[in-house]
Amino acid sequence: MTTRPPRVVVAADSFKGSLASTAVGEAVRAGVLDVRPDAVVTVLPVADGGEGTVDAVLAAGFAPTTVEVPGPTGEGVTTTLAARDGTVVVELADACGLGRLPGGVPRPLTASSRGLGVAIRAALDLRPGTIVVGVGGSASTDGGAGMLAGLGARVLDADGRDLPGGGGALERVAALDRSGLDPRLAGVRLVLAADVVNPLLGPDGAAAVYGPQKGASPADVVRLDAALARWAAVVDPGAAGRPGAGAAGGVGFAALAVLGAERASGVEVVLDVVGLDAAVRGADLVVTGEGSLDAQTASGKAVTGVVARAAAAGVPVVAVCGRSTLDPDGVRSLGLAGVYPLSALEPDVDRSVRYAAALLRRVGARLARERVGRLSPPG
Repeated sequence: MTTRPPRVVVAADSFKGSLASTAVGEAVRAGVLDVRPDAVVTVLPVADGGEGTVDAVLAAGFAPTTVEVPGPTGEGVTTTLAARDGTVVVELADACGLGRLPGGVPRPLTASSRGLGVAIRAALDLRPGTIVVGVGGSASTDGGAGMLAGLGARVLDADGRDLPGGGGALERVAALDRSGLDPRLAGVRLVLAADVVNPLLGPDGAAAVYGPQKGASPADVVRLDAALARWAAVVDPGAAGRPGAGAAGGVGFAALAVLGAERASGVEVVLDVVGLDAAVRGADLVVTGEGSLDAQTASGKAVTGVVARAAAAGVPVVAVCGRSTLDPDGVRSLGLAGVYPLSALEPDVDRSVRYAAALLRRVGARLARERVGRLSPPG
């Protein structure tokens, strides 16, 4: 009897600081084919709305457009937009995120989201019906004031002067002049791709929860939260408590309150765009992954989204990762049939990062022997 070749889908997020999602997938694919050259292995890069989102949709067939925008401290950087069939994807991380900080030095009080606004304006030039904005990886806590300024609004002090960028300056905000906002915004659907549900203010807000990751000291957090409260009072006090208002240092607040954006799961948006459902239908195994599998993985990361889609199709899922801190119960609770950390092959972190592609190829070969190898080869 002749059987069909085994089908494997590799849908992994990037290993931050090491490999892009495409490179992760191709390394696993190569390892599987080393052992099962008859296998049909499909690589679908995925992301959660943060870093790597544009790369993922470009790999799915979107067309790139490069534009220059202000980075988080004002220096010019080149960011890439991805467009297809009336939808444009914009990635905050690529425009003005943490990875764009000069020298990697954080600027918790002065970093701005202005570059995102300029990128959205460039997206409008492509005449889309929908703009998807992935907002993970922000370097700023400015309540989205910079984004609005990049779109033509003016953020003013009590004397009617434009405030400088950054969340610290919002201590002096007195008005938001919306008259200069790009009028084309009214004709597009704006989707905020964010899995963060935090409000703008308070102990669960943008400054308290995410400020320290952007270099904010305890004193900076207090100052930023107070500045954001003043900003919210000027713009729309009621919107400060909406789920997702605290996303990307408050970019979510400005997008929801001023631009009329709708919030959607970053993971789900990306998985829809790359066509994961169609890819896993009829597959024998799905391989997902990210740099670190830990307690945060269950909170809207790409892995959980992939597992849910594969489970709906009745396909088992395993994960590859740089390291895993999950115990067996944690692995099962995620719905994973197994976890393959690179640390099991190379415990030295620096070497694991440096040689991640080679290690993932070895993992792919192991998967082929242990998982794909159970399937009958063609007769």
